[in-house]
Amino acid sequence: MRKQEKRAVICLIMALMLVAGLGIFGYRLVKHGGEWATFYGNTQIYTDGAINRGTVTDRNGVELLSCTPEGFDYTDDYELRVATVHAVGDPLGNVSTGAITVFRSQLIGYDLLNGTYDASANGKKIALTIDANANRAAYEALAGRTGTVGVYNWKTGEIVCMVSTPGFDPAYEEETVDDGEPIYFNNFLSGLITPGSTFKLVTSAAVIDKMDNRDSFTYDCDGINQIGDTKESRLIDVSAHGEVDFREALAQSCNGAFGALTREVGAKAMKEYTEKAGLTKPIDVDGIETAAGVFDFPDNDDIRLSWAGIGQAGDMVNPCAMMVYMGAIANGGEAVQPTLIKSATFLKDITGGKSLGRYLDQDTAGELRSMMKNNVVENYGEGNFPGLDIYAKSGTAEGESYQPDAWFVGFTDSEESPYAFVVWVKGGGYGAQAAAPIANRVLQTLGSGGE
Repeated sequence: MRKQEKRAVICLIMALMLVAGLGIFGYRLVKHGGEWATFYGNTQIYTDGAINRGTVTDRNGVELLSCTPEGFDYTDDYELRVATVHAVGDPLGNVSTGAITVFRSQLIGYDLLNGTYDASANGKKIALTIDANANRAAYEALAGRTGTVGVYNWKTGEIVCMVSTPGFDPAYEEETVDDGEPIYFNNFLSGLITPGSTFKLVTSAAVIDKMDNRDSFTYDCDGINQIGDTKESRLIDVSAHGEVDFREALAQSCNGAFGALTREVGAKAMKEYTEKAGLTKPIDVDGIETAAGVFDFPDNDDIRLSWAGIGQAGDMVNPCAMMVYMGAIANGGEAVQPTLIKSATFLKDITGGKSLGRYLDQDTAGELRSMMKNNVVENYGEGNFPGLDIYAKSGTAEGESYQPDAWFVGFTDSEESPYAFVVWVKGGGYGAQAAAPIANRVLQTLGSGGE
């Protein structure tokens, strides 16, 4: 009797182990089946290591790439090939953010029931959210300079423009000579760049929430803004701004005033609001993780803290994360997750994309919005953005180049064009002069027929 009981217990244990094993296998099949089925050794779906099925289009159906057994068939338009290569990918797989690499299971047409079986052997069609004409406009406007342009719908999360330069022609990649330039690197998703004065929008959020006396704040800027006794303890401005209040300090992008504001709110608040703005953690873009920003706000060094508050010192921001923060300001403080796969429906247009959470209080976002509109009216000129209800902040950042880097970030607000944007030009100089016209050109292209 005891032997039978022992055997029954052993059988029960084995049965439980079998059920548990089947459960684990089932979970892994659902989670990783696409990776298993699309392994590069599968000659049914790869030719010489390259996917031999699937088509990539832009949001409007413009065919950017067709994968065939004879090879990759890119669009005949050279500029579109180069302008979209970091979104579409390359035959050799050097662009890690390309659809060929990231979305290969979708291109191949894998599903849980049929695996990679496809009677036509043509694979599936993926529509990316990018607009080909907007990408072309961004590529042309960058005019051979290293940089990036990103635009997304801050309601639905769709990235309508993603360009990184320098680029290359994927149709003739084997003939490409990179000369040490990071041609495969996607500055928009993977870059970490000194933000310069665009970061003052984060400092401003901390000031709005933490400084009860901000409406009475004034600062007399003499262009040098000596803090300590040494030459190194200065916050240099382009010019002497004279006496400015909080609102005018942002419009004039006064380093001296924002250094004082940073010291007033303190290191702890700066760290808190940088994290709340989503700048210190990666963002998931359909399985692609953006770079996480790096910031340091010392509580025992007023000079370095002041520089950090104006987007210098060790500040490093990811352009995509900065774009999402712009979208949060536009959206009453709530950030929407960016996406590259076109899946918007009528319902999604109404309800919006997936929320990343609340980056800002609604009143704080409203005050930042007002200040950014004031920037345009007082500094950049609404006439330079005809037909656009635009809210913006420029930036000039001391980076690795001989000339400072140029930034222009912000958003537009209309039912037809709810776009947040970021433009960065390495060594471009002043943001309002070098980066703002690029933003305008891309936004005008989107408004004139992109969607």
